[in-house]
Amino acid sequence: MGSSVQEKPAVSKPPLRLLLANPRGFCAGVERAIRIVELSLQKYGAPVYVRHEIVHNRFVVERLKGLGAIFIDELDEAPDGACVIFSAHGVPKSVPAEAKRRQLFHLNATCPLVSKVHVEAERHFEAGRHIVLIGHAGHPEVEGTIGQLPDGAISLVQTAEEARQFEPPSAVPLAFITQTTLSVDDTVEIVSILKERFPAIAGPHREDICYATTNRQDAIKEIAPRADMVLVIGAPNSSNSVRLVEVAKRAGAPLAALIQRAADIAWPLLDGVKRLGLSAGASAPEALVNEVLDALRERFELTIEEIDGKRENVIFNLPRALAS
Repeated sequence: MGSSVQEKPAVSKPPLRLLLANPRGFCAGVERAIRIVELSLQKYGAPVYVRHEIVHNRFVVERLKGLGAIFIDELDEAPDGACVIFSAHGVPKSVPAEAKRRQLFHLNATCPLVSKVHVEAERHFEAGRHIVLIGHAGHPEVEGTIGQLPDGAISLVQTAEEARQFEPPSAVPLAFITQTTLSVDDTVEIVSILKERFPAIAGPHREDICYATTNRQDAIKEIAPRADMVLVIGAPNSSNSVRLVEVAKRAGAPLAALIQRAADIAWPLLDGVKRLGLSAGASAPEALVNEVLDALRERFELTIEEIDGKRENVIFNLPRALAS
């Protein structure tokens, strides 16, 4: 009498509703910076030297390394005659001056919205104002902005408490500018304190926080109250990505976490999660979003609800040397 082998019943996957934020991922400044490296490699050949990470995402950096880009900390690491590119975050004035002194061919991938803040700083300085920069110490964008002017011309304020304690170094008029990738809500609080303490303080004609940062934070605010957990794809040194996690928590997400890619997901934290929010910082490629979606599909019966958000159609011009 033959024996029969019973097949194991298929294990059903738990359902998961994914709230996918829009907009998310690359902004126009990031796309422009990456394109500058790609076109430079095509036009001038490998290697090209990039001062600091072109954008704060190591997967983008590794891909560009594979194409022939060499990432350096300072210009003295680039040989004479090299093609050098400055990152999207901006650089102090001393950096292009040094490149010119060494007769290095250099291209500036600074985001035009960061360059706008540099112009504002110079305008305030020429008008005789002392400048308060709202931003995070050590961030390349902050270092680049402070480096546009002589030492002592800019004071950095990072928090509301620092704004309450700030004392101008001299009895000159004041102005404020901000890093482009800050939390909109935190910045509003700091600006309010400065305006209350110094009613005559001058500010930007238009806010310095860039459209992409604002739009991604607005999208997170929409999904966070509806989600049991929110994941943000981005690098730990990416200011705008870290701010998205903070905004998600503040907007009502019981749990929010930053991941660099699918392998970073702490799956036990998703036990019992019915609605998961997902976004990506402005320097995170869409390929990493798709990687996370694939990983979720392996474990869950996934239903995706893509949230309608502000449409972005901003395009920044390339440097003239690469535009032809």
